Amino acid sequence: MARKRVFKPAGRSQTDISGWIAQRAGWAPDDTAIRFEGTDISYAALEDRIGRTAGALAGELGVAEGDRVAHLGLNAPETIELLFASARIDAIFVPLNNRLTIEEHLWQLQDCGAKVLFVEPDYFDHAAKLAAALPGLRLATCGGADPRWSGLERLREAADPCPPSLCTDLRRPAKIVYTSGTTGRPKGAVLSQEALFYTALNGQSVFEFVRADRILTAIPLFHVGGMNIQTLPGLRAGATVLLHRRFDPAAVLKALAGDRPTLLAIVPAMARALFALPDFADADLSGLRCVCMGSSSVPPALFAPWHARGLPVNQVYGLTESGPTAVALPIADGFARSASAGKPVLHCEARVVSDDSGRKAAPGEMGEIWLRGPNLITEYWGDPQATAEAFTDNGWFRTGDLGRVDPDGYFFVEDRKTDMIVSGGENIYPAELERVLAEADDLAEFAVIGRPDEKWGETPVCIAVPKPGSAVTGESVLALFDGRLARYKRPRAVVLTAGPLPRTPLGKVRKFELRQALLEGRLGG
Repeated sequence: MARKRVFKPAGRSQTDISGWIAQRAGWAPDDTAIRFEGTDISYAALEDRIGRTAGALAGELGVAEGDRVAHLGLNAPETIELLFASARIDAIFVPLNNRLTIEEHLWQLQDCGAKVLFVEPDYFDHAAKLAAALPGLRLATCGGADPRWSGLERLREAADPCPPSLCTDLRRPAKIVYTSGTTGRPKGAVLSQEALFYTALNGQSVFEFVRADRILTAIPLFHVGGMNIQTLPGLRAGATVLLHRRFDPAAVLKALAGDRPTLLAIVPAMARALFALPDFADADLSGLRCVCMGSSSVPPALFAPWHARGLPVNQVYGLTESGPTAVALPIADGFARSASAGKPVLHCEARVVSDDSGRKAAPGEMGEIWLRGPNLITEYWGDPQATAEAFTDNGWFRTGDLGRVDPDGYFFVEDRKTDMIVSGGENIYPAELERVLAEADDLAEFAVIGRPDEKWGETPVCIAVPKPGSAVTGESVLALFDGRLARYKRPRAVVLTAGPLPRTPLGKVRKFELRQALLEGRLGG
């Protein structure tokens, strides 16, 4: 019989993330850390994998302090292991968006100067083209083998485990996440050891995590929403992560009954996909104690199906640059105040300012949301100008998002500052119009953007994708606004198009692409 491995908690700095799993393995080695595709990985087994992965990075792969370790693939335990293993040797983890093109990946890998790229089987051909263009990049596989490159499984077996060691500089970069690019080329947001620690504390506080929790993660781990909102906080608390390789509505609905997760984090597009399933109305949701939604403005219509099943819904507001958890709604408010993004979390300040001077806006007054706290990025990788433009002299981060605060201190996020339409001197917020469009059952997708106008400066235009078989017309879309909004706010035109609309991985419409397509006459048909 094999001798049972005994793990001892490592003596580490409280804020150093690379020892979290070792500590949990020492405390409760047999507890399940990750359940993935029918296999349970205990905290002891996860610690062993992390230690050996760190040993392989520092050994055969030659990764040194400060080197960048990239990953390209779908959700898998290896994604989580590479983050912790990189932190253990003071390297920097760079998760890549698997939906991007070769050209986009080339730019990001060159920008961060990645030394090693771990790639999953679905992306082997893609990765080979990247390697041909980047001769200094070393490739390794995970989740499958390819004779051209070393495999993580073999590397782990041959490596000596690398134990946690004290990180003396908690501002040291731990992760670079490229922004979703809703306004142009992505920037590399640098999250430090400290930022990941405080983000985890914020998540633990918001969701009231305990060891018995089970967290269903189907949001991509390359995004801070998938990795940082619930997954990392849950692992720090000793909970179980029910990890799905990708979002499949039917698989999630089945897991809600079979695995009985206690917490579910989704984005609006995922909620709509779940509601569209014929089995949703009778699905067993009794294991859940909360549903979290975020990433963009959430229409009230998306709360009602959960509320009808007796489930509170809380929102989380933030950006890649804030970890992302910055403002969140307490679970206790998940029925009465679901329309609000909530209040500033435990370790982040938030305010709405009326102008660039930082003057605090009055209750109800629209302004830009500013954030400050240890959960924020330290910089944009290799871009000191962008970093300086994003932060004020006293450390406030300018989000570019518009919002307001009610008299009770609850935040409401209204729109992106760059998406605001100024028509005849009046400010028009597309999200206000899009909330009306969200009530139209015959629209599959929609967005409101500004179009240049000689008389008014800009006018709002609705871009709409009708559902198959529907009888949508431009006139029927415009009629939705009758009596709902002031005349100056209503769309001046409707463009019906076949879709799909260009989106980020979490479903946000890339409006700068839509504006360009509209100006070039590429929409419609």
